Amino acid sequence: MIRFGTNPIAWANDDDQSLGADIPTARILDEAGRQIGFDGIENGHRWPADPEALRMMMEEAGLAFISAWYSLNLLAHSVEEEKAAIQPHLDRLKHNGCTVCIACETSNSVQGLDQPLSTRPVLDGAGMRDFAARVEEIAQYCADQGIALVYHHHMGTVVQSPEEIDAFMAATGPATRLLFDAGHCSFGGGDPETVLRKHIARVGHFHAKNVRPLVRERVEREGLSFMDGVRAGVFTVPGDQEGEIDFAPLLTVLAETGYDGWIVIEAEQDPEQRNPLLYQTLGLATLKRLAAEAGLT
Repeated sequence: MIRFGTNPIAWANDDDQSLGADIPTARILDEAGRQIGFDGIENGHRWPADPEALRMMMEEAGLAFISAWYSLNLLAHSVEEEKAAIQPHLDRLKHNGCTVCIACETSNSVQGLDQPLSTRPVLDGAGMRDFAARVEEIAQYCADQGIALVYHHHMGTVVQSPEEIDAFMAATGPATRLLFDAGHCSFGGGDPETVLRKHIARVGHFHAKNVRPLVRERVEREGLSFMDGVRAGVFTVPGDQEGEIDFAPLLTVLAETGYDGWIVIEAEQDPEQRNPLLYQTLGLATLKRLAAEAGLT
């Protein structure tokens, strides 16, 4: 069954915590759940680390806890070290009924640094195969506990471009699933529909993020960092006329292949410039309309 979710990063940014710092946590939960009508919400830096405290908070808000980002460090640590490191995270997810673990390699990424995106790390063929084999081991470790690892291709990391997504997916095994993010796909130079169709059989999670092309072009032209782009408004929600992504064919692909997971609006913007209540309402209404037209719901 398709469920629609959001991420608190639209209200209170995780990487630049000055964005939305004045927005109360209670407002985030109230707007996401009661006012807008999302089914669930992903993790944010405001949420309690304690699994039971988190469960109680979500229950009170009337929202499902969807999943939480996990920063892998497989290019710096051993697989066994990573298994030990990820276990408390998995315990928190399991306690809250989650079925996916959002993971991305960050040990050498530039996504949170004040550096141009062009300085990001790039793996050669052998490096990608070795990295992917390590991810597969962690993915199997998660699968053995009933959690699917969904790998998040992401700007500023070793899996950014469509070619890197292809290479990574070809080198991982069946335990590793893909978190398809329309915005990061487009920002990374890919055509979202083409990439989604190619890998839909292994897509386990879907992020409905849009991209403002004029801001993306500025990021590329001026050599800005990833967070400079976020602060400038490179991302937005489905339905925003400033965005470049047509979500109708993407939801058609999901419908054609029987996708039954979460569709999550993870669109970080400066809440002082783009009101989260208004933009998230627009995004959800757009996705529900397009999903109905595609026969997805």
